[in-house]
Amino acid sequence: MKNIFNAVKNSISRRMGLIKGVFIFSVLLFVIHEVVRVAKDVSVSKISQGLSSQSWWQVLLMLLLGFAAVTPMLNYDFMVTKFLPDKYPALYVLKTSWITNTFTNIGGFGGVLGASLRALFYNKKDSQKKIVGAIAKVALFLVSGLSLFCIISLVIVFSLKDRAVSHYLIWLVGGSLYFPLVLLLTRFNDKGILKGLTLANASRLITGSFFEWFGCVSFFIFIGTMLHASPQDFWSIIPLFVIASVIGEVSLVPGGLGSFDVFMIMELALVGVDKNIAVVWVLLYRLFYYIFPFALGVFFFIHDMGKRFNAYLQGLPKNILQRSAQFLLTGFLFFSGVLMLINSTTPNFAMTNKYFLDIYPYTFYFLNQLISIVMAFILIGVGIGTAARVKKAFSLTIIALTIAILNTLRWLVFYGEFSWKMFVFLALIMLVAWFSRGAYYRERMAPSWGAISWTLFTYLGTFIVYTVVGVLNQKMLHLHHKFIVPNALFFPSQKIWLMGFVGLILAALVLIGLLHYFFYTTNPRLNISVDSERVRRVIDEYGGNEISHLAYLFDKQMYCYQVDGKDQVIFLYKKTADKLVILGEPFGNMDHLDDALTKFMNDADLDDYSLVFYETAESLIIKLHERGFDFFKNGEEGYVDLKNFTLAGKKLRSERALVNKFKRQGYQFELCQPPFDKQFMAELKNISDEWLGHEIEKGFSLGFFDEFYLQQASIAIVRDHSNKPVAFASLMPQGDRKTTSIDLMRSSDQAPSGIMDHLFISLFEEMSKQGYEQFNLGMAPLAGVGSSRFSFIEERISHLIYEYGYKLYGFQGLRNYKEKYVSTWKPKYIAYRKKRSMIFTIMQVVDLINLPAKKNK
Repeated sequence: MKNIFNAVKNSISRRMGLIKGVFIFSVLLFVIHEVVRVAKDVSVSKISQGLSSQSWWQVLLMLLLGFAAVTPMLNYDFMVTKFLPDKYPALYVLKTSWITNTFTNIGGFGGVLGASLRALFYNKKDSQKKIVGAIAKVALFLVSGLSLFCIISLVIVFSLKDRAVSHYLIWLVGGSLYFPLVLLLTRFNDKGILKGLTLANASRLITGSFFEWFGCVSFFIFIGTMLHASPQDFWSIIPLFVIASVIGEVSLVPGGLGSFDVFMIMELALVGVDKNIAVVWVLLYRLFYYIFPFALGVFFFIHDMGKRFNAYLQGLPKNILQRSAQFLLTGFLFFSGVLMLINSTTPNFAMTNKYFLDIYPYTFYFLNQLISIVMAFILIGVGIGTAARVKKAFSLTIIALTIAILNTLRWLVFYGEFSWKMFVFLALIMLVAWFSRGAYYRERMAPSWGAISWTLFTYLGTFIVYTVVGVLNQKMLHLHHKFIVPNALFFPSQKIWLMGFVGLILAALVLIGLLHYFFYTTNPRLNISVDSERVRRVIDEYGGNEISHLAYLFDKQMYCYQVDGKDQVIFLYKKTADKLVILGEPFGNMDHLDDALTKFMNDADLDDYSLVFYETAESLIIKLHERGFDFFKNGEEGYVDLKNFTLAGKKLRSERALVNKFKRQGYQFELCQPPFDKQFMAELKNISDEWLGHEIEKGFSLGFFDEFYLQQASIAIVRDHSNKPVAFASLMPQGDRKTTSIDLMRSSDQAPSGIMDHLFISLFEEMSKQGYEQFNLGMAPLAGVGSSRFSFIEERISHLIYEYGYKLYGFQGLRNYKEKYVSTWKPKYIAYRKKRSMIFTIMQVVDLINLPAKKNK
């Protein structure tokens, strides 16, 4: 017998899914049949009238009370977390609880959905067994409140002797048994999933469930009062609602959908409520207790899942969303500003152009011409700040959009053009602005050529067109219509035009103010002048490079990367527009080069600057390419192998003869050490002035005559037979004993031809004696660049510059001059951020290196 029982039990268990499916399907068939029957007795027009008759304050009140009725359900999730060892933030529990309970209301499936969601939200560290146990404890009490209301309903039925529900008493009796059974089960069983369920915890769960169902009943009755429904007795509504809820729970249909609704509509009709009102009553209950709270739950769920998905993909989805929103917002601000300007400057053209009229509704409207023009330029101004992603621009953008939206709504109401479509569009604009808030991170905006050009073009273009329109219309008035203004340029009123012209003047001031506000910063991190002592300490400890000595010119700024307050790596750079042009490679402790590059890029980006590396080596180019830089070769640096340098042989035969000739004529080479006296410096200054002639000294990548700079290193000179200096070259130590270089190379008008060869050769020999291995002869800019037809187009352009010369130095001749000494040519590059304008970058670098030499104050 036992075996037969077990076999039947197992057979039923295996087919339980099928049995549930058949049961639910049967219920649905019954519900559909009843819905069809009820539909025959109701009027769609009366239902529509009942729904639309609610005032805005009634809708708002139902919305608030509907949300309030849901809140007792949040108690369940706080209890779930109480049964788990891990603690969860209260706000997190509130959000996830709202999601779980509103989703369960709509698609409960007998509590399966709620259990699944709770398992998802509270699986922080705890084992699956603990989570299931906590959820099971709470699940036991979910309908305990409904059971209590079954008991209350029985009391009401017998007190009122309500015959309308007498044939449904079995549902109330059955439902009322659940509460005492659960109470007995949990009080006399402390094993398995019930372990740890104290009387206090059980009481809190029962109380929460009671208030959940109290909220449902109360809210349902409240809606009836809003509809002015007239049941024979409002007390009879409570048992009807409870019975319908029990039937809905037993049906296993999500949210009791259909079974609850059909029962309530039918039974409300039996207690004197018109069927049309009954349908509206149930629909409003469904809408404000289920749908709207569920919509908020969907928003929370998407937000939570989005955070999880975003964390899984390391922040990429959030970044894409913010950048997309920022891109759309920027486009809309420019688009709206330009449309408003077109409408304000040429209103007749705007109002008679079909294409303009098609897109104009998607912008802002103002009643006043002056305000319209000023506001258009404000939108363009904050659009520039938004495009640059400046933090200061976000609040101004929100303020500008708020003012524009409120004025647009005022305009629409004033002209009777208000529509919900336009309202939704404006709301979407604010939503996009809100989503874009995380994209604003920069502390200032750099004065880029692009932004300034766009601003000037827009303003001057508007000013010129508006002025022409005003002049033409004024001329037409004075000539008494003998002069006809083109239809597109006709302006309806000179007074309105004048008001707009005042607006243009004000707009210029507003634009200047906005740009100054975006450009201004008090952060000193990118405004540090060169400190010679800090530079010297870094070079002494870690060594320098071919450009480190140029720091003593004080015509550049420096960026210092520090570790524990100690300078490790130094970059030398100059600002031009929105670029920081870094000279050569950084110097210092190269163990920190990667961190220094990252920090410098981040700090520059915060101030909206883009880095450009000028005359940088191949070794650094690889690191920059990994960080999103493009590059092109702009020249080569020549090195002389001092270990193998000799005048013997055929290659330098003429130079050997030249040196011997100068020695016979009494010319002497001398390597002078600092400090130098005033007379010596004056002699060098005379040589420098004669060499320059009418040309202006250049700076940045080249040295210029400066006494402090020349006092920092040795100077090689050549004296004639009367002991007068006729040529000199300043040395550029690189902080090691392997490589040295020169910077200034100048000769007087009295110096004989070939004197610089004598100076170079003497230097090579002297440096070789001192143990140096290489002599850096400096750049041959643009040499060897773009000579192949397969070279990059930028390199081929550079080759043309090489072929046709340069302002001050003949680069081709310089290359040929150095070639006879150089053993190795090392390529040098310009590196710039990808997606930056190549043309602008080259123009800005060329402009910078052609500036007259000037020390920072």
